[in-house]
Amino acid sequence: MTPRSAQHDTFRIERHYAAAPERVFRAFADPEAKAKWFGSPDPATVQEGVSFDFREGGRETATTVFADGNRYGFAATYTDIVPAERLVYTYEMSLNDDRISVSVVTVEFRPAPSGGTDFAITEQGVYLDGLDDPGKRRAGTEYLMDALGKSLTD
Repeated sequence: MTPRSAQHDTFRIERHYAAAPERVFRAFADPEAKAKWFGSPDPATVQEGVSFDFREGGRETATTVFADGNRYGFAATYTDIVPAERLVYTYEMSLNDDRISVSVVTVEFRPAPSGGTDFAITEQGVYLDGLDDPGKRRAGTEYLMDALGKSLTD
C-alpha cells in the first residue's frame, strides 16, 4: 500500500519582461504563443491530449510523454481572467495517471514604471504521497518563466 502524505508550500517568482503587459498576457492566452514556452525542455517528449479553452471556467489539458514512457498530465481550470492584469487558475499534475499535486496559481501583470511588465506568479500547492515536491515544482516554474521571457524576445 502506498504511504499517503500531503506537503503544502507556497512560492512566488517575480520577473521583469521588456514586453508590454498585453503581450505577456497574450503569451498565456493564445495557444500558439503559449506553445513557444510552455512544456518540457526535453525535445524527445511528445504531447498528447492537448486542449486549450482560455476563458473563465475553461480547461486546458496536456499529457507529456517522455522517452522512458513516463506520462505527466496537466489539467487546469481558469477561475479568474482580467486581461493584461491577472489570471487565477487551479491545476493538477499526474504521473502515469496517479495525481501528484494540486495547485492554485495567481499570475499578475503590471506595467513597469520604466516600461515593460513587472510580472509575478504565486503558486500554492499540495504535493501528494511523496511523488512530487515543492523544490522540483519551483525549479520547473523558474525554467518556464525563463522560457516565457525568451519567447517574448523572438
